[in-house]
Amino acid sequence: MTPSPGGSTDGAALATGFSRALRAAGLAAPPSATIDFAQAVGLLGITRPEHVFWAGHACFCAGPDDAELYAATFVAYFGHAGLRLPGGRLTVPPSPVPPRAVASGREAPAVDPGVDPRGPAAPLQAAYGAAEILRAKDFATCTEGELAEVTRLIMQVRRRPPLRRSRRLVVARRPSRGTLDVRRTMRSSLASQGNPFWLRRRVRGTRPRRLVLLLDVSGSMGPYAPALLRFAHAMVLTHRGAEAFTVGTRCTRVTRELAWRDTDAALRRVARAAPDLDGGTRLGEGVSSFNRDWGLSGLARGAIVVVCSDGWDRGDPSVLAGEMARLSRVAHRTIWANPLKGSEGYEPLTRGMQAALPYVDGFVSGHSLEALEELAEVMSE
Repeated sequence: MTPSPGGSTDGAALATGFSRALRAAGLAAPPSATIDFAQAVGLLGITRPEHVFWAGHACFCAGPDDAELYAATFVAYFGHAGLRLPGGRLTVPPSPVPPRAVASGREAPAVDPGVDPRGPAAPLQAAYGAAEILRAKDFATCTEGELAEVTRLIMQVRRRPPLRRSRRLVVARRPSRGTLDVRRTMRSSLASQGNPFWLRRRVRGTRPRRLVLLLDVSGSMGPYAPALLRFAHAMVLTHRGAEAFTVGTRCTRVTRELAWRDTDAALRRVARAAPDLDGGTRLGEGVSSFNRDWGLSGLARGAIVVVCSDGWDRGDPSVLAGEMARLSRVAHRTIWANPLKGSEGYEPLTRGMQAALPYVDGFVSGHSLEALEELAEVMSE
């Protein structure tokens, strides 16, 4: 679609030439916008100059200040460079009113020759972002395609590892802090003939704190378990000391299964390793099994323990209360993520939640991508 004597219309060449003209006129035209413009023109065609104009307007104009310069460059490039469109030669720029019929398929409004095409630029209209809407959408209402997009967005959640002070000493950034490092002080004094003008010091460094996730995979958590497993998968991949367990009618360690890079392959391995998926709920017995086999013996000591569950428990609530009390005594912090907390008017009235809440340091929701971002921030505190 580039202007040529033969009137050929190659979309990539047209977009490249037009972007060069925009850059020469002083408008930013990055390669990504050029590619988008070429794809847009390939979809819309060039039978209507309005469509070509507004496709470029959407790709190259970053704000209202760019609209006037863009319109003038469009006229100079297409109107006077000999571009031949199927409807004839373009001699005037298109209407300043964006053609709403592009999406609906209806006929676009005709160009008014009496209106100055380079008049006041039309204000840019804010459009919604699909990712922003998806971030606030409840996982229970997401379709399969939306869950696939959620998987991609979960991998982009900022996951800062929780830190703790280590026993290893590192170089102090401030000379007024820490203990004196005699060896480095004497070594640096060699540059000043043995006079220790600079005192080198050392302070205790930091290292990532262990992160443990207990994921309720019972039937009541069916709408939320897939997204929470994907969140656990992202944590296991990015945090070296992360551990993941599924809790239903039993407690199953699934850290090795979630360590696979491919998300779908990892979830299939979890399904084979945890036969109680979409089964009953025995939170008290599950937490007891974790404490007995893994938690109290080392995994939970000084760790951030996150329980992802709606609190529905068919067992004795006193068992859950006792096991959460034991867990809270050895863990650095215990956090409970309940997807039902995101519902309007929610109150923790279930027996399981009432039994566990006195021993929880943080109570958040986990029903959406925004809630998981909040959970990631709480874990890193």
